[in-house]
Amino acid sequence: MSEQSESTPPAGSGRKFLFVWLQPGVSMVNAVVFCYASFATIGLLTFISTGTALVLNVNFGIPVDQQGTISGDLVIVTEIVQLMVFGVVGILSDRIGRRELFSAGMFVMGVAYLLYPFASSISELIVYRALYAAGLGAATGMLQTIVADYPQDRSRGKLVALGGAFNGIGVIVVTVVFGRFAPPALIEAGYDAMTTTRIVHGIIFVVCTVSSIIFLLGLKKGTPARKEERPPIRTLMLSGYAEARRNPRIALAYACAFVARSDLVILGTFVVLWGTVAGVAQGLDPAVAAARGAGIFGIASAAALLWLGVLGTFMDRFNRVTVVIVCMALAAIGYSSMWLVDDPLSPAAIPYLLLLGVGQVSAFFGATTLLSLEAPKLSRGAVVGAFNMSGAIGIFFASGLGGRLFDSIGPAAPFGLIGSLNAVVMLLAIVVRLKSPGHIPGRS
Repeated sequence: MSEQSESTPPAGSGRKFLFVWLQPGVSMVNAVVFCYASFATIGLLTFISTGTALVLNVNFGIPVDQQGTISGDLVIVTEIVQLMVFGVVGILSDRIGRRELFSAGMFVMGVAYLLYPFASSISELIVYRALYAAGLGAATGMLQTIVADYPQDRSRGKLVALGGAFNGIGVIVVTVVFGRFAPPALIEAGYDAMTTTRIVHGIIFVVCTVSSIIFLLGLKKGTPARKEERPPIRTLMLSGYAEARRNPRIALAYACAFVARSDLVILGTFVVLWGTVAGVAQGLDPAVAAARGAGIFGIASAAALLWLGVLGTFMDRFNRVTVVIVCMALAAIGYSSMWLVDDPLSPAAIPYLLLLGVGQVSAFFGATTLLSLEAPKLSRGAVVGAFNMSGAIGIFFASGLGGRLFDSIGPAAPFGLIGSLNAVVMLLAIVVRLKSPGHIPGRS
């Protein structure tokens, strides 16, 4: 039986929000708040890259040849904490619901930002980074779970793309306003670098707090499964990996997460750091240099945002494993191309930054769409938790090694590492496509 027309409602019920068919029970308010959550959560989490570059230079005056290792180690701390958080919040979300965990995570992330520029030692900075990671794990885990909860199957790629568009807008807005323009503007207004850093982080805290209230009031209550359908906690604890053994496409999604979440962190951490280090080496004030680094990150994010319109339609028209193959190939090309960049602040670097943005968003949303389709309703939070744990392990690996490669070989080295990993996952996806392709649109 062929799929229904995109312009007619499905046999059951459910509303259409813009071009996305929603599951029954998901309201227009829920959908609007989801869009805001996509905008705010991803945008605000990426500020950590700019914030870290500011704190390392302003609070501690770390030499530029040591900042790659410290930045990588801070990311490792983030991922260790998230490894402990993702599984727990995934299981809890299948038992008590998504919105409370989402709201709490956003608030905790805001508190960590408020404390971050008051760190008086690297050890204290690590503590605040761990607090940030706990909030981040809850917030991003719930955002990805909602992406799987809200759409009907034929609109999953479109909702992923819609959410991704708001992700991209959020990243650009936060990067431009709080990374690119706010620090230099405050410096020009007469504030010193330390005060500037604290003011910017304080504003981020306020935005996180307001967002947490919006999430609590506007997201859908409860879980997709009725109370009597909810699996016991023991079953949920094992379901993430049991589903991977049962379904090779979920296993592939976990492999994609290992690389794709690394993509995002490598992009956010090492593009900003590369730009900051290059700016400091050229004699710029550290706050201004961090703003330049944030600016080149914004270029890559803008390319990702524009590409999402093409990607969303592509994801819903073709087999999702085929989509993953294409997405991982684009990511491999985009990240590997950074070997050709000498100065990331020069106009000559812009084409490579654009290609990098396209590759990063392709890998991340290809993986997310595949998981959204394959994750079972009753244990969706637990499966998303396992997906995120796989991503955390990947970030742990890529950030620790990437930071050391940044310092010992050069700033392009972490990108070359991720390009190679994307190529490996692309080959795994080809094997899965041949042996277990799953649903193919247009076939009965």
